[in-house]
Amino acid sequence: MRVIGVDPGLTRCGIGVIEGTMGRMPKLVSFGVITTPAELDHAKRLLRIEEGLAEWFDGYHPDRVAIERVYADQNVISVMGTAQAAGLAMVAAAKRGLPVTLHTPTEVKAAITGSGRADKSQIGKMVAKILKLDAPPQPADAADAVALAICHFWRGAASDRIEAAMEKVKR
Repeated sequence: MRVIGVDPGLTRCGIGVIEGTMGRMPKLVSFGVITTPAELDHAKRLLRIEEGLAEWFDGYHPDRVAIERVYADQNVISVMGTAQAAGLAMVAAAKRGLPVTLHTPTEVKAAITGSGRADKSQIGKMVAKILKLDAPPQPADAADAVALAICHFWRGAASDRIEAAMEKVKR
C-alpha cells in the first residue's frame, strides 16, 4: 500500500509518501513541500498548490491519501488558507478515485510518538527512527506529512480491512 500524507498549508504544504505491507515497517518513498509566496495573489497561490498536488499524486500513484484535519480554536482567519489547501488535497484525491482519511494532529502525534502532546521536534525524530533515516525530513511540514502517512498506514489500514469485511457481510 502506498500512502500520501498531506500537511496542508497556504505557504508550505507538506507532502510525504510511504509504502509497505501490513505487518512490516513502511518505507519512505519521497517527501517535500509545495510552496507559495505570500505576495502572490491568493487565487494563484491556490492554483500553485493544486498543480503541485496533481504532480505528486500523478507521479507517485498512491492507494490512499491522509490529510491533517484542520482545526481552528481561536484565529479562524489564519486557518482559512490551511482549510483551503486541505480542500484542494481532497479534491485532487477524489478526481483520482482515491480514498481520503482525515487525521487530527493529536491522533498523528499519539500514533507516532505515543503522546498526543508531542512537539514538532519529537515527531521529526520519531519519523526518522521509524523509517530508519539519518535525520528527520526537512522542513518540519514535510516531516508532519510523512507522520500523517505513517499514522494512516498503521491506523487507516486496519479500518480499511474492517470496512471490507463489513461489505462482505452485507452481500
